[in-house]
Amino acid sequence: MPASVWIPLSFHPGYVAAAGAAAAKNPIILGNISMAKKPTSPDKTKAAAKPAKPTAPAKKPAAAAPSPAPVIPAAPTQETLPLEPAPVEVVATETPVEAVVPAAPEVVAAIAEPVPAEPETAAVVVEPVAAEPEAVTAVVETVPVEPEAAVVEPEAAEIVAEPVPAAPPLIDPEPEGEPAEPQSTHVEEPLPDQEPVEVHLEEPEVHHHHRPSLFIVQIAPEMAPVAKVGGLADVVFGLTRELAIRGNHVEIILPKYSGMRYDHIYDLKEVYKDLWVPWYDGAIHCTVYFGFVYDRKCFFIEPHSNDNFFNRGSIYGFKDDVLRYAFFSRAAIEFLWKSGKHPDIIHCHDWQTALVPVFLYEFYQRLGMTHPRVCLTIHNFQHQGVTGAELLKATGLHDPARFFDYNRLRDNQHPNALNLLKGGIVYSNFVTTVSPRYAYETKDQGQGFGLEPTLHTHHLKYGGVVNGIDYDVWNPEVDRHIPAQYGVDTIERKYDDKRALRHRLMLADNAKPIVAFIGRLDPQKGLDLVRHAIFYSLQRDAQFVLLGSSPYQGINEDFWNLKRMLNESPDCHLEIGFDEELSHLIYAGADMILVPSRFEPCGLTQLIALRYGTVPVVRSVGGLADTVFDKDYSHRALHERNGYVFENYDGTGLESALGRAISCYYEYPDHFRELMKNGMRSDNSWNHPGRDYLNIYDYIREK
Repeated sequence: MPASVWIPLSFHPGYVAAAGAAAAKNPIILGNISMAKKPTSPDKTKAAAKPAKPTAPAKKPAAAAPSPAPVIPAAPTQETLPLEPAPVEVVATETPVEAVVPAAPEVVAAIAEPVPAEPETAAVVVEPVAAEPEAVTAVVETVPVEPEAAVVEPEAAEIVAEPVPAAPPLIDPEPEGEPAEPQSTHVEEPLPDQEPVEVHLEEPEVHHHHRPSLFIVQIAPEMAPVAKVGGLADVVFGLTRELAIRGNHVEIILPKYSGMRYDHIYDLKEVYKDLWVPWYDGAIHCTVYFGFVYDRKCFFIEPHSNDNFFNRGSIYGFKDDVLRYAFFSRAAIEFLWKSGKHPDIIHCHDWQTALVPVFLYEFYQRLGMTHPRVCLTIHNFQHQGVTGAELLKATGLHDPARFFDYNRLRDNQHPNALNLLKGGIVYSNFVTTVSPRYAYETKDQGQGFGLEPTLHTHHLKYGGVVNGIDYDVWNPEVDRHIPAQYGVDTIERKYDDKRALRHRLMLADNAKPIVAFIGRLDPQKGLDLVRHAIFYSLQRDAQFVLLGSSPYQGINEDFWNLKRMLNESPDCHLEIGFDEELSHLIYAGADMILVPSRFEPCGLTQLIALRYGTVPVVRSVGGLADTVFDKDYSHRALHERNGYVFENYDGTGLESALGRAISCYYEYPDHFRELMKNGMRSDNSWNHPGRDYLNIYDYIREK
C-alpha cells in the first residue's frame, strides 16, 4: 500500500509543487563625462605630477594609502538630493560638459568575455537509485514565479511509510513547449536495498518551538573571515549562525590552510592527533584542530604529506585541486566516523565537497554510518570538478565500470571524464542552489553547464533557497567602517558618508548621484556593460566609483588602462584591488549599485546595497530577479519595489535601467528616497533561508 506522508516544506512561495499523481508515475531517486581634473587634496600628493590641461584648473594627485578614518570636509555646495522632497529642475542630458569625455562605444565589446556554450545533452533514463529502507523523497519543482503571499510554515507530522514494488523506469517528462531531448541509452543500475515510495504532499501547520534540535555538520572549502575567496565563505558563516540561533548544534569542518586568518580563530588546539586517511594504496596522517571563529565551532584538518595540499599560500588555482579536495572530503567523513560523531545532517558546499555523499554511501554506511542525511548546496554551476580516472585510484573507488556510468559520476559532455559535482547530485538526499530563479535557469534554460539532464533526472530533490546576509556585519546603524551611522528613519545621515566617500576618492563635491560597482572583475559579472556604464554615467551627469580586481591578468590590465584614462576626471574613480573598509564606505555613500551580470546564482552585492539604502540597478537573472523589483514595471506592491531592472544583455537595456534611475534621482527625489527606504525595510537576513533549510533537513530525515 502506498505510504501517505506529511512533508514539512515551506520553500520560497510558489516554488513547491504538489506531488500528487506525479509521484505515483515516477520512481523516486533517493540517496540521491565630465573630464575637468579633480581638485588637489591636502591629504594626498601625486608621485609624478602630470602637466595640467588648459581647461582644467587643477590636477588629481595619484592615490596614496587611504587614511584610516575619512575626514569629512565642509561641503562647498549643500546637496539636497534626493533627500529633500522639493524636486530640482535639472535635465541631465542638457548639462554642459566641462571637457571632452570619451564617448561610450555603440557596440559594447571593450573587454572580450567568453560565454560558455550551452551543450546539447541527452536526457537520462532512470531507474531508482539506492536508499535506506522506508525512505521518502520530496517532490519539489522550481518555477520562476514571483511569490506574493507570505510563507506558511507547515507542521511536521509523523511519517508512516510502506515500501511498494519498484515501478518500471520512466523518462522524466520535458516541460511543455520545449523540444524533448533524445533518450540516453544508459540505464541506471539500482543501488542495493532501496525501493521507491509513493509520496502524498500535504502542508499542515508547524510550531517551530516543537522542532527537535539537530546536530548539523557543515563541510566546506572556505568560511569567512578565516578563509574567503567568494560568496560561499559568507554563506557558510551566516547560515551556521542562523541554524545555531534556532537551537541546533552546528559544527564546521574546513581545511587548515597555511594562509588562514588565524587572528580570527580563538582557543585553537589539537583534538585528534592521529587521523589516518586512506589514500591510494596507503594512508596519509592528519591532525585535526578545534577552535572558535567568533561563536562558530570549527574543526580544521591538516594533512602531513609531501603533497602539501593546503600549505600553498592560496586556496584555489592549482592543477591538482580536484585531488586536494577529494582528499579533504575523504578526511572529513573519516574524521566523523573515527571520532564517533553521528550528525543528523551533513551539509556540503560546491564541487569541492561533493564527494562526501559518495564516500558516505560507498564506504561508511556499511561501517555503521547510516544515520546522517546529506544536503548539497551548489553555489555556481560553472565550476564542477571535472577530472580523469586518477581520482578513482586515489580515493579507493576501485570499480571504473561502476563509477564511469552516466547515472553516477561520468561527465555528461566528456565520456572519459568524471564529474564530482554530478556525483554529489546523484548521491545526496537533497540538492539546493542559491535562488529559485537560478534553480529554474540551471535545469530548464541551459545554465547548468552540461548538468541539465542530471538535474531533470533528480528534479524531485532539487530546489532553490535565496541566500541571506549577515546583519551583524552589514548594518549601517552600527557599522564601524563608516563615519556616520544611520537607519531608515535617519537616512539623511547617508549624505555624511557620501561626502566622506568623495573626500577619500577625491571626487568633486556636488549634487550628482554616485553610481558604484563592487565585485570581482570576472566575465560572469558583465564587464563590458560595466565599462559602458562608466562612460554612460559620466555623460548623464553622474559620478562613478569602481572597487574590484580580477584573477585574469588581461582584465586587470584593461581596467588599469581605463583608470589611467579617467584619472583626471573629478567624477570618476576606479580602485583596482579590494579594501574591506572602502567597500563599506561605498555601500553607504553611493546612491546606486550596478550589477549587470551575464548570470548570477544569487548575488550578495544587491542584498548589501538594499540594506544600506543604495538603489540596485541589475539584470534580471538568477538571484537578482528574486530580490530586486523594478520601480516602474514590477507587478509587486509599491512598498516592495526597490530598484531598476533590465532584461537583455546589451547597452540598450543597461541604459534604459540606469537612465531611469538617474532621471528619478534628479527629477523625482521623493520617489527615489522611497526606493531607498523600501530596500532598507526589506528582510534579507538569514532568517528566512535558515527556516527553509531546516524544513529541508526535517524532510530528508523523515523520509
